[in-house]
Amino acid sequence: MIRLVALLLAVLAPNAAFAHVGHGATTSFEAGFAHPLGGLDHVAVMVAVGLWAALKGGRALWLWPAAFVAVMLVGGTLGMAQIALPLVEPAILASIVAIGLLVALAIDAPLRLGAAVVGVFALFHGHAHGTEITESISGLEYTAGFTTATALLHVIGLAFALSLTRAGLRLFIRAGGMACVAIGLTLTAGTFG
Repeated sequence: MIRLVALLLAVLAPNAAFAHVGHGATTSFEAGFAHPLGGLDHVAVMVAVGLWAALKGGRALWLWPAAFVAVMLVGGTLGMAQIALPLVEPAILASIVAIGLLVALAIDAPLRLGAAVVGVFALFHGHAHGTEITESISGLEYTAGFTTATALLHVIGLAFALSLTRAGLRLFIRAGGMACVAIGLTLTAGTFG
């Protein structure tokens, strides 16, 4: 199993470096929807937010994913307006490791702190999306697409974790967090190595 995960990471890691700025079409809902699904960095973080929210339960089930989506849109608006944020790519890579660790360690953060954590990282993810598009109708369609895909990935993480919880397999949720950490470290090594 470890070899399979390592092989998957090795195959997908080179593509993740091209998940942002200037890569791919940004003129339709379909392109926007496909964008988060095409980068391992996006998939890992969005699913991990759902996993962490499910571990917390209660209002975090909707608040943390909603906070991510809302602040991601703010970041997207900043990116579209060409307002620079420092260290966008390193922050995105850090988000994979950090949220993965929060899941792996089953950190029970207060509701507002958890929303703030995912919100900070969402700002950078949104900024990366926003810098790719122009202010136009097609840009709005693209934004609607990546927003929908992001929310869907959160729901997938939530559904997966909730089904594992019902089956008494919460340890596998934490293992998902460790997989996210491994993905983040692999992508970081590939980007800065």
